[in-house]
Parts: sequence; structure tokens; C-alpha cells
Amino acid sequence: QWQLVESGGGLVQPGGSLRLSCAASRRALDYYSIAWFRQAPGKEREGVSCISANDDSTFYADFAEGRFTISRDKAKNTVYLQMNSLNSEDTAVYYCAAGLCGSTWYRERRYDYWGQGTQVTVSS
Repeated sequence: QWQLVESGGGLVQPGGSLRLSCAASRRALDYYSIAWFRQAPGKEREGVSCISANDDSTFYADFAEGRFTISRDKAKNTVYLQMNSLNSEDTAVYYCAAGLCGSTWYRERRYDYWGQGTQVTVSS
């Protein structure tokens, strides 16, 4: 059983930045791609970004392109999501998930393991 734990969420002002972390158990990053999803109140969960296990290829949702950066540190078994230029529409619970990136990386069924989520609130 693989475990994922998110951290780094919080309250930030519009225009600010946050860096989320997803700590994986054992050596999950050797075997799994890691994606970030988010779910805003009253909305469906949506894909944010994914980083591939084998070649570090990255994928981004349109709203994340140019503002968010996904990266990973295999030595620390941790994946990061650097979020800049945040706005109120980025307010959501952010989840990381272990599975498989690819052309349909945003589909939840591609991921077998999920974290509990971390709240991000963008407000003045």
C-alpha cells in the first residue's frame, strides 16, 4: 500500500505564491507518476498537473500553464507544485495522486492512490 501526504496549503493573498508538497511512502516515485488534482466547492475534481515517472515529462491544465510548476525530488520521495500568481479561482482542496501520466493524465481513473488533500484559500 502506497501512501501520499500533501502539505503546504494555507491562506494566501491574490497574486501570491504557495508551494505544495506531496510526500510518498517508500520509493513510489520510482514506479508511479504523480499528479495534482483540485476540487473547488461545488465543483468536480479536476486535473492540475502531472509529472511522469520514467522521463520527468510534465503535463499541465490550461489554467495552470505558465503559473504552476511541478517538480520532483526522488531522493526525498517528494513531488512539489509551485503555484504563482494565485487568484480566487485557485481556491480548492489540492490532492496528489499516484498513477500514470500520458495524453489523458487528467482522468482520475489513471491513478491508484490518493492523498487526503490540503486546502488552498486565495483571499484578501
